[in-house]
Amino acid sequence: MKRDRFFHILRFLHFTDKNEPDVTDENSDQLWKMRNMFEILNEKFSKFYSLSEHLAADKVTVKYKGRVIF
Repeated sequence: MKRDRFFHILRFLHFTDKNEPDVTDENSDQLWKMRNMFEILNEKFSKFYSLSEHLAADKVTVKYKGRVIF
Protein backbone atom coordinates (compact mmCIF):
# COMPACT_ATOMS: atom_id res chain seq x y z
CA MET A 1 0.00 0.00 0.00
CA LYS A 2 1.35 3.38 -0.88
CA ARG A 3 1.98 5.94 1.82
CA ASP A 4 -0.58 8.41 0.47
CA ARG A 5 -3.31 5.75 0.39
CA PHE A 6 -2.50 4.72 3.96
CA PHE A 7 -2.78 8.33 5.18
CA HIS A 8 -6.02 8.78 3.23
CA ILE A 9 -7.56 5.75 4.99
CA LEU A 10 -6.09 6.76 8.34
CA ARG A 11 -7.72 10.18 8.08
CA PHE A 12 -11.19 8.58 8.33
CA LEU A 13 -10.42 6.23 11.23
CA HIS A 14 -11.21 7.47 14.71
CA PHE A 15 -11.93 5.31 17.72
CA THR A 16 -13.69 6.73 20.78
CA ASP A 17 -15.17 5.31 23.92
CA LYS A 18 -16.45 7.33 26.83
CA ASN A 19 -15.77 4.49 29.29
CA GLU A 20 -12.01 4.88 29.44
CA PRO A 21 -10.36 2.22 31.65
CA ASP A 22 -7.74 2.88 34.29
CA VAL A 23 -4.49 3.23 32.33
CA THR A 24 -2.33 2.96 35.46
CA ASP A 25 -3.28 -0.71 35.83
CA GLU A 26 -0.54 -2.83 34.20
CA ASN A 27 -3.12 -5.47 33.18
CA SER A 28 -5.23 -2.92 31.31
CA ASP A 29 -6.06 -3.51 27.66
CA GLN A 30 -3.97 -1.23 25.45
CA LEU A 31 -6.30 -1.81 22.50
CA TRP A 32 -9.41 -0.86 24.43
CA LYS A 33 -10.50 1.78 21.91
CA MET A 34 -10.52 -0.58 18.98
CA ARG A 35 -11.09 -3.96 20.64
CA ASN A 36 -14.47 -4.53 18.93
CA MET A 37 -13.13 -3.80 15.47
CA PHE A 38 -10.02 -5.88 16.15
CA GLU A 39 -12.14 -8.90 17.11
CA ILE A 40 -14.39 -8.53 14.05
CA LEU A 41 -11.39 -8.30 11.71
CA ASN A 42 -9.73 -11.25 13.43
CA GLU A 43 -12.87 -13.34 12.94
CA LYS A 44 -13.24 -12.38 9.26
CA PHE A 45 -9.55 -12.90 8.45
CA SER A 46 -9.49 -16.33 10.08
CA LYS A 47 -12.57 -17.27 8.06
CA PHE A 48 -10.73 -16.78 4.77
CA TYR A 49 -7.16 -17.73 5.72
CA SER A 50 -5.89 -20.46 7.99
CA LEU A 51 -2.25 -21.10 8.73
CA SER A 52 -0.73 -24.41 7.78
CA GLU A 53 2.33 -26.19 9.10
CA HIS A 54 4.26 -25.20 5.95
CA LEU A 55 4.80 -21.51 6.58
CA ALA A 56 8.04 -19.69 5.76
CA ALA A 57 9.29 -16.31 6.95
CA ASP A 58 11.31 -14.36 4.41
CA LYS A 59 14.67 -12.94 5.47
CA VAL A 60 13.38 -9.45 4.73
CA THR A 61 10.45 -9.97 7.10
CA VAL A 62 12.56 -11.08 10.07
CA LYS A 63 15.74 -9.07 10.29
CA TYR A 64 18.70 -10.84 11.94
CA LYS A 65 21.75 -8.85 13.01
CA GLY A 66 23.77 -11.72 14.39
CA ARG A 67 26.62 -13.70 12.86
CA VAL A 68 25.97 -16.80 10.77
CA ILE A 69 28.73 -19.44 10.95
CA PHE A 70 28.60 -22.20 8.34
